[in-house]
Amino acid sequence: MNKAGKLVTTDEEKAELVNNVFASVFNGNLSSYTSQVDGQQDGDWRSKVPPTVSKDQVHGHLRNLNIHKSLGPDEMHPRVLRELADVVAKSLSMILKKSWQSGEVPGDWKKGNIAPIFKKDRVEEPGNYQPVSFTSVPWKIMEQILLEALLRHMEDRDVI
Repeated sequence: MNKAGKLVTTDEEKAELVNNVFASVFNGNLSSYTSQVDGQQDGDWRSKVPPTVSKDQVHGHLRNLNIHKSLGPDEMHPRVLRELADVVAKSLSMILKKSWQSGEVPGDWKKGNIAPIFKKDRVEEPGNYQPVSFTSVPWKIMEQILLEALLRHMEDRDVI
């Protein structure tokens, strides 16, 4: 049902209604978070050499991919990447390293397919759905490598 209490019937109306609910949750305003990073006490973090992205590190992540996960908008299936890990690890590590150093991300990796997953209660209520984003598998590997580097950094400085 829409805000006026009218039952929506067409696929377009349903999609618009779910989209509006999801958009209200994700407003994209990051200004309060980025301001916390601006005043770094440990010098200028941008001038530091970024951690490396090694072929072996990427190969390990490729070999551990769950082949039962969904593919993202780039249509790279985890099973294919896992089976071709020996072939793609070097090239993918170079792409990830270049992306990290330049701060640029390939356009396809920024996209995601968002699907509504039913949570509970009434099926007719758009608020009873959770948005799930299916993103690029290579980007997920990059996220894992970034997380590992961040955790190492924090552990090295006894932050955690």
